[in-house]
This record gives sequence, structure tokens and C-alpha cells, in this order.
Amino acid sequence: MAELSTLARPYAKAAFEYAAAADHLQAWSASLALTARVAVEPNVAALLSSPSHTSEQQAEAVIGLCGEQLAAPQQNFIRVLAENNRLALLAHISQQFDVLKANRERAVEVEVVAAVELDDAQQQKLSDALAAKLDRKVNMQVSIDKSLLGGALIRAGDTVIDGSIRGRLAKLAESLNS
Repeated sequence: MAELSTLARPYAKAAFEYAAAADHLQAWSASLALTARVAVEPNVAALLSSPSHTSEQQAEAVIGLCGEQLAAPQQNFIRVLAENNRLALLAHISQQFDVLKANRERAVEVEVVAAVELDDAQQQKLSDALAAKLDRKVNMQVSIDKSLLGGALIRAGDTVIDGSIRGRLAKLAESLNS
């Protein structure tokens, strides 16, 4: 896993620098996400790993499947990846590009899993508190998991805040067993 991320990093950085200079970060992010979804499709993944297809054929297949949603610079990027046998890294490149984009925009994606539905006021209060704590703009996605019993589980990048009753009971059981 780390090796693939390492291989993807220079491509993600190059795409990010180009997109930032052209002020097209959102368009590039969307295009990379699309090409990443295309590249992981089983039939496309088989084509990309097949030695019987040339890099030009592989690039044109990905570009063709994406249709007109890829601008000329993005199509050229796909061709460069194909020439270097790196099309299989599209998911990693897209992910790293989005991290670079979020860092530049000082934003973070936050996943909140709550035991009960949160109303708009609760979501806003939680978003404001997380924004202050993380010193970033918060893009929050909320889902419900009744098995938490109460409280919430919050994931923001590498940071996990387990404020659920299930998590607290697990910590209590662990401390009692040690």
C-alpha cells in the first residue's frame, strides 16, 4: 500500500501544481475521481493490466470511457500515466490530489456516525466546534448507527474521536480485564 502511494505521489503533486496554477482544482479533482472510478472497474482493470494492449490503447480506453468530461490537459495526463504504466495508480493519485487540495483550502472531510439523528442546530454546533478544534473548514457527512447506543463517532482524516457509549463500554471492559 505504501509503495503504491509513493509511486502516485509525484503524479498527484504534478497534477495539483498544474491545476492550482490554472485555478482548476475542482475540475481536476472531479476528473481524477472519475478516472479513478473507471480504472477500478473489473473490465477496465483487466485491460490496464493486460500486456497485449499498448499504453496508447489503454489511455484511449480510459479517455473514451470518460467521454467529454476530460479536458485536453487531463487527457494528456492520462496519456503520460499510460506511457509510464501508472494508470493503475489513478485511485491513489486522486486521493492524494484531494488531500493536497483540502490542505490548500484548509478544509477537512469529517464523517460523523451518531446513534440518533442530529438536527440542524446540533450539526451546526458540532461543525463549529470541530472547525475551531481542527482550525479548518469542516465538510461534514452524518450517518446513523443504532448499535452505538448513544453518542457519536467522529473521523477527520487520521483523527478519530470516539464519544459513543459502545466505545466507552469497550474501554471500561478493557480496563477491567487488564
